[in-house]
Formats: sequence, structure tokens, C-alpha cells
Amino acid sequence: MPHDALLSLQTDHLNELQGRYESAMAEHGYDSLLIASGAAPYRYGDDQAWHFQGYGPFLHWTGLAGREHCWLWIRAGHRPVLWLFEPVDFWHANPVLPEEPWQTFIEVRSSASPRAPLLDDPGSLAVIGDPALISNVPGDANPDDLLRDLDETRVRKTAYEIECLAQANRLALAGHAVAREAFLAGESEFGINLAYQQATRQREAEAPYHSIIGLNEHAGTLHYQYYDTQPPGQPRSLLIDAGVRYRGYCSDITRTTAGPEESHFAALIHGLERLHLRLCDMVAPGVDYIEIHRKAHQGVATLLSATGLVSGLDDEAIVDKGITRVFFPHGIGHFLGVQVHDVAGKPTPPPEDAPFLRLTRRLEPGMVVTIEPGFYFIPSLLEPLLEGELGSYLNRELIGRLRGCGGIRIEDNVVVTATGSQNLTRQDPA
Repeated sequence: MPHDALLSLQTDHLNELQGRYESAMAEHGYDSLLIASGAAPYRYGDDQAWHFQGYGPFLHWTGLAGREHCWLWIRAGHRPVLWLFEPVDFWHANPVLPEEPWQTFIEVRSSASPRAPLLDDPGSLAVIGDPALISNVPGDANPDDLLRDLDETRVRKTAYEIECLAQANRLALAGHAVAREAFLAGESEFGINLAYQQATRQREAEAPYHSIIGLNEHAGTLHYQYYDTQPPGQPRSLLIDAGVRYRGYCSDITRTTAGPEESHFAALIHGLERLHLRLCDMVAPGVDYIEIHRKAHQGVATLLSATGLVSGLDDEAIVDKGITRVFFPHGIGHFLGVQVHDVAGKPTPPPEDAPFLRLTRRLEPGMVVTIEPGFYFIPSLLEPLLEGELGSYLNRELIGRLRGCGGIRIEDNVVVTATGSQNLTRQDPA
């Protein structure tokens, strides 16, 4: 999409947000709302702060990730006012804000102070943000009922948000392609991470989350957080779960690649890929997201049978006896937006058979979800299964050969449309 068209969509997005917020404020008796962008706390006993990315509602309006000590004031029937913290400081630079059409919708002011602005006639005021930063600000701090309704304003994405998410996918996919090439060329986890950052042109501190880059058995740790600087002796597998933040919006993509000598593992990846695409095709208005999760377990059971990893049980029994939860222990996905695990996904608790599921809603147009089935060889889960009464149904020799590959995860970002879905991760590049 041309940049000018995107900027026009942003103005439409802000008009929509103004209406949504005015309705939520009126519902709870507030005349105005002050949103704190937040700030990074300092590490204990240190003069260095943690990296900062911004409070969700502030990003929803502005997309300005990383801007600390800023304040946004929303009032019914008035232009929003944004105070940007721009201190006179020779230690640090103030980022330059490019001139864009949204600044005709939001009045932008500069402030040399990190403190909340003094408001003229705020009326009944709510203040939301990090409690440590708003505790002394006049107004009702983080009212629960209002916060719940504001979370709901982020559930159905505007056209602008969907285009930002699409661009975040395009940028991340370029990084994933280069990461795969680096793996096949024999790079270490650290080297693959550098290649990904170079291709996406985004520092890891600015990315939506810490990239997961696991080679061999490390691919079996779901949120593996370290990077070996030396390549393994035999490159058997790569799992990379990495995204990009674009104008505040996040992509969240996972790909798995088998090493050159791993034909059995490559076949498993192919089987999970086929299941993954069928699950993506299930995304549509009215579909219960929990059912997609359960379909994933049925597919994993079929894959266990077809590959000979489990025998002597039908697919239904493999699910009912909990075997699939050993090989696929996490949920099928979550909401996606200005936060990777976006808000309002669980109005009801997850079912007992899916305790880690982050989304329990029926799908509606405008929602954006991830679909991420997995298939892992995790020692802490496998050993009790192998040693228990169900161990006789498992192919120990084949599991022994494959467990050094760690695991597989494949993840796409999918929009619920009026008639079905749009896969942002698989669409043609713009």
C-alpha cells in the first residue's frame, strides 16, 4: 500500500478510536481520560533502565513505541492533546517526529517535564497507565470497568491496524528468509540472530519480543532465550520465532527448518505444515477459537500415528489419553496487535484440556489471531510418558532419533474477514 494511503487510513483509525473511547467514557461517567505512555524503571542498585516499549492504549492511539513520559488527553467533542517529553538534555537525543496527517487530528505539544500536564477543566477524569507513574495524578486511577471496555476497543482492528500488521509481516518474512539461509550455511544461533536483525533493520531491543532462535535440541524449549555463539557440530534443525514492530504493531512468525541430513524430521515438518494451513483455513466469523485448538490436537494425533511415533491406539484415544499434550503442550495462538499477546482474549477461562490457551472467544470480523501448532520432543514431558503405562504405545527408537532435533512450530498471523480470513503471513508481497 502506498504510504500516503496508509496515512489516510490512520486518520480514519483515529476517528474510529475517538468514537469508541467516547462511548466507553460516557458509559462509566467520565468526561475525559489521561493516558500515560509510561517509562522504563531503573534496575535495582544500578543507574541503567530496562528497555521500554510503551503502554498499550498509548500505542493504540499514537504508534509511538519507546516514547517515555508522554501523556495523551482524550475528551468528548475535542481534539486529543499529546504532550511529548522532549527535555533539554546533552546526554541523550530527542527523536524527531515526522510531520504526518494524524497531527491535524491530535494536537501535539512539547514538554520538558516528565510530570503529568495540568489540565484545563478536565471534569470527571480517569487516568490510566503504570501505577507507579500516575499515583499522584488527580483523577480516578486505572478504574477496572473502564479498562475492560478500553481493552475491548482493541479487539476488532481497523483497516489501518491491519495494514500495519501486514507490513510488519512483510518485514519479518525478509528476516526469516535470511535466517534460514544463515542456518543452512552453518551459522550459530548468534549469527542467525544478527542476520535476522540486519535483514529487518530493527534492533532486537526495538522488536516486539526477544527473538527465539533455537538450533537442534534448543528448538524444544518453547521460549528459548539464549544464543550460542558457536554452531553445533551437526546442524539438525532451526526453530526461529521472531517478529517486527511497525508503527507500533507487531508481527509474530515462526518457521522451522530441517538440517540437510534430517529426512525424517523434514517429513514431520511437512506434515505439521499441512495441518497448520488447514487450521488457518478454519479462521472465519462465528468459529469458536477453542475448536481450532482442539482440531490441532486431532491433527497432531494423526501425525503421531502416520509417522509411527505412536501405534496401537486410534487418534481419538491418543488425544483423550493426553499423549498429544506431551508433543503439543501450548495453545494454538492468541490475539495480535500493539502487543504480541494482545488484550481481551480470555473473557472466560481456558478449558481444562487447554490450560495455556490465550484466546477463548468466538471469532468476529476484524480480529487478528495467530495460528501456531507445534510438535516437540521435550525431555521433561516425554520421560514421564515413556516410563508410564502409555509408554508401550510409543516408538522409543524413533523418538530417540528425533529428539535431538528439538521440535517444530509454524506460526502465521491471520485476520478474520467478513466472509472468512486473510493470512497476512502468506499473502503476496506488496
